[in-house]
Amino acid sequence: MQYLTPDSRITMKLQITNTILMIRPVAFRMNEQTAVNNYFQEKLEITNAEINRKAQFEFDTFVEVLRSHGVEVIVVEDTEEPDTPDSIFPNNWVSFHRSGTVAVYPMFAENRRRERSESIFEVLESKGFQIDTVLDYTSAEEQGLFLEGTGSILKDRVNQKAYCALSERAHEELFIEFCEDFDCFPVLFTANQTVNGERKPIYHTNVMMAMAENFTVICLDAIDDKKERKNVVDHLKKDGKIVIPITETQMHAFAGNMLQVIGSNDKRLMVMSTQAYKSLRQDQIGMSDQYCEIVHSPLDTIETCGGGSARCMMAEVFLPKTQE
Repeated sequence: MQYLTPDSRITMKLQITNTILMIRPVAFRMNEQTAVNNYFQEKLEITNAEINRKAQFEFDTFVEVLRSHGVEVIVVEDTEEPDTPDSIFPNNWVSFHRSGTVAVYPMFAENRRRERSESIFEVLESKGFQIDTVLDYTSAEEQGLFLEGTGSILKDRVNQKAYCALSERAHEELFIEFCEDFDCFPVLFTANQTVNGERKPIYHTNVMMAMAENFTVICLDAIDDKKERKNVVDHLKKDGKIVIPITETQMHAFAGNMLQVIGSNDKRLMVMSTQAYKSLRQDQIGMSDQYCEIVHSPLDTIETCGGGSARCMMAEVFLPKTQE
């Protein structure tokens, strides 16, 4: 395996995959280091041990639902040491690409940096996946620059574009560097939410926007700048995407935190939490149903304490198999 600095260009072609990596938590709780700019997080008046127990139950149920629909889920058990309360959200520190490249990302919260582990790569290689190079962006942490994986970056792999809502966890300089390395056209904007009467940046792009093969779910109301909003919509429509707008209220129910995957018999699935599903109107559900089946599972504890939902829990695996 060769470790590289970000200096090569890699092409991405497939939009969705059948294979998902998930990390089963052992010490999940509300992370005080991420709560400073993740306004989706809320406290629960129960012990951390009970929070983790509930999160494990939600995790196991979610995995069972995915597997019952034919999704290949690779589950890795987290360890008690080091302390990693957000390890359940692996898509923020790593992404796996069809080229055989793994990208590793710089994280805003110091205790989230402990989640990065080569043992994850070894698990995937033991499953027959090929890793040729590791593209390591983590040195940017020394400069106070962060880009939290597919939380910050929403990729349209087929049309070679990458969408990013800038925030403390998604710096423009690093995002542009990523787009150069992966040969993507950058689409930048700022997405806000109302916090105590003030408009503040949304911490991750993937809580307000989800990219599927034929459509995009997006909270356009979060993009306050009209020119930026029009630019995003123009790019989506130019590339043939049906735009399904959601409200800020629906976004706060994690209706933007969805992921399209491939299930049994090549069936397309749109995966989300039960809370997200219940927030959708029938016309929104109907538009999605034209292209894929909706699959949902309850993730209430994880959403409340972690400030993330279904999409955040799934790291897509596009790596080639060694026998290919």
